[in-house]
Amino acid sequence: METRKVQLSGGTTYTISLPKSWANEHRIDAGSILSLYPNDDGTLLVEADGDVSTDTRSATVDVSTASEDAVRQRIHALHAVGFDSVTLVDRAGHSTEIRALVENTVSNLSGFELLEAGDTRIQLTNLIDADNVDIRKSTLRLRLVMLGMHRDAVSAVLDGDEALARRVVDRDSEADKLFAMVTRHFRRALTNLQEVEKLGYSRDELFEYYYVSRQFERIADHAEKIARFAIDPEATVPANLAERIDSVASSARRVVDTAADVILADADIETAHTALATQAELTTELRTLDRDLYTHDDPAEAYVVGLLLDSIRRTAEYGGNVADIAIQQVTREGNSVE
Repeated sequence: METRKVQLSGGTTYTISLPKSWANEHRIDAGSILSLYPNDDGTLLVEADGDVSTDTRSATVDVSTASEDAVRQRIHALHAVGFDSVTLVDRAGHSTEIRALVENTVSNLSGFELLEAGDTRIQLTNLIDADNVDIRKSTLRLRLVMLGMHRDAVSAVLDGDEALARRVVDRDSEADKLFAMVTRHFRRALTNLQEVEKLGYSRDELFEYYYVSRQFERIADHAEKIARFAIDPEATVPANLAERIDSVASSARRVVDTAADVILADADIETAHTALATQAELTTELRTLDRDLYTHDDPAEAYVVGLLLDSIRRTAEYGGNVADIAIQQVTREGNSVE
């Protein structure tokens, strides 16, 4: 760290000198333009490139020897780390299967569009700018999707409703898409000061929304897992346990929903403590229910119920993670009660 003394220039302007080594490294000279980003916490961020608004992050990737899974994974990674233009190259020619895979993958990524699909080059482009993104609203939407999926998944299993279960499975892509968008803009904000300014939230806030969205996305995955038991004809849940399973699943969602209110609805810190207390009580109840399975007459049913309880337990744990970050947020903002 270096320190500089503030000088008064011309009687009206405060000035400080720039470290010469830093200026030389970034090719800053007299007449160069710097971007300044004042923050509410008293910090002032300085960016050397004064014209980042026109910057487009581009990448060209050779996928000629990549498997289908590898191509899908690369596209997701390029979207997540913030590239705006992506060209997939295969000099031998893209197969019909790869073209279909790319189109399907892009359809599940907000902002990415298939711009051109030639014989050897497939070009993707981003059409959504941070000015048109609200990370908080996206997190709120993901919360609604996730809770609805979980509630419907449990109902589908207990009622044997295969059609409802398939709708839950289909909605998982919506949850993934929302989380992918939050991830993309959070990652871009780590290295692009203008992205932070456009999004309208501090980096602390963006991290908290990203972290909470990650927990929501994991719960959505478990909702899909639960729903698939209703689709599997060999998976059955004993009728005498249905009410208890429904009760603990409802408690798990309550942990998540209560904790999320602190992050997304400005509830107080006690609300987060309440969520953690509910999680602790539920953990005890789940252990008791799990032990009761040891004496269940049908091992296959016990196995299915055990997996259901594991997903419910993990749902509550992810809700506990949301409560933890909520307490950190309130503490960061200085609103905790002595």
